[in-house]
Amino acid sequence: MSELTGEARARYVRHMFGRIAPRYDLLNRLMTFGQDRRWRQEAVRHLDLPSAPRVLDLGAGTGDLAFEVLERQPEPCLIALDFTPEMMQVGRRRPQGSRVHWVVGDAARLPFAAATFDAIVSGFLLRNLPDIDRVLVEERRVARSGARVVSLDTTPAPRTWIRPLLSFHLHTVIPFLGRIIAGDPEAYNYLPQSTERFLEAEALAEHMVATGFRHVGFVRRMFDTVAIHWGSSPED
Repeated sequence: MSELTGEARARYVRHMFGRIAPRYDLLNRLMTFGQDRRWRQEAVRHLDLPSAPRVLDLGAGTGDLAFEVLERQPEPCLIALDFTPEMMQVGRRRPQGSRVHWVVGDAARLPFAAATFDAIVSGFLLRNLPDIDRVLVEERRVARSGARVVSLDTTPAPRTWIRPLLSFHLHTVIPFLGRIIAGDPEAYNYLPQSTERFLEAEALAEHMVATGFRHVGFVRRMFDTVAIHWGSSPED
């Protein structure tokens, strides 16, 4: 996996998520000790949603973030976009799945007009992308003036006393769970690899500023291995 780039990397990631779609949500809960729901709730709070918003859940997977938006906003226009149909099929079958508009698409080539959305949120998307800046530019393009953009993702473990424990969790516990529950240890070896090769939280914030977002900030969670970033589209 580490040697793949561009379209080859995208195909690998798409097929991998397609394989693990039926067990994806369960593994997320186990890997994070149930904390992933709390992080998603916090990410959605940072969207600062207006009434009746148009919201894009980018790289939506099975729709966890989309359903958190529904918890906070009873009447949103909610679009969930992902490039893995198998993940979205799981989401469609979930309670309230019919209230979400599911779209198969590429985060780097969004099929929406400029200035379409009041808010854009993504969860565990950016570390999987071959060109983060291109996706950030696309997010800014489809965001309305002053729209909030929020990303929830893993981030490399800090170089502190706890790093060996975090490394054991990433390289031993997570692949073991992937083998036992999903029957796919390869996919759950990919997670630690993609996390350790991803940008540190400060660097991702710099990319957001460089691609035109304003008021960029972030917080770290889970012993600094998860980060929630936010920013705003420039106002007219």
